[in-house]
Amino acid sequence: MNVLIKGQVSGSVKYWLYYIEWQKRRLPHSHILIWLTNTLRPNQIDDIISAEIPNPSTDKNLYDIVIKNMVHGPCGAFNSLSPCLKEGNCSKMYPRQFIKETQFATDGYALCRRRKPEDGGQTATVKMKSDSVVIDNRWIVPYSPLLLKMFDAHINVECCNSIKSIKYIIKYVHKGSDQGVFAAHSSNNCIDEISEYQAGLYISSNEASWHIFGFPIHNRFDSQTWI
Repeated sequence: MNVLIKGQVSGSVKYWLYYIEWQKRRLPHSHILIWLTNTLRPNQIDDIISAEIPNPSTDKNLYDIVIKNMVHGPCGAFNSLSPCLKEGNCSKMYPRQFIKETQFATDGYALCRRRKPEDGGQTATVKMKSDSVVIDNRWIVPYSPLLLKMFDAHINVECCNSIKSIKYIIKYVHKGSDQGVFAAHSSNNCIDEISEYQAGLYISSNEASWHIFGFPIHNRFDSQTWI
């Protein structure tokens, strides 16, 4: 958070809010929302966020990190068993459309530049289970080059000007713990005709340790004026 709060990534920060969750994946991940002091213009977004494959000739380190962490899928025709597919379509809306210049959509989200190969966009070969496929900028998840180089991890960064982004984070704060359905079987009987199913909280060992040590799962900073 210090990197974001001190304005090293996107400029001066006015407010911030975050929530940490596990989603039965054992390791935590965070949803972070920051308000900037100054509004970003489309041409300024390109200096902070990218949705393109870096040029390996000029920045091989960033290229390797992006290919390792920020490629969605590929799904669809490349992998019909991908978990993101719902009724044959990608629930994350990949592959995205090519865009020559960054622009704002009607819902307030920034549509980052994704150039075609013939317009200067890069391509890359990624390995799948039994084959290799060539991808372009349509498969890249938006990212911050600075954050990727610092943490070498999957960090999705988006620019948005909509109240929906606030509602999205608040939803995670109030949705409660993960839940699971489990069955209780008797180990003494060879034939168990009745299985008792129960619904309960699902807490991994890492999440339990997080709570035991008293680490925060959400926090915020905003200046308020009481009237």
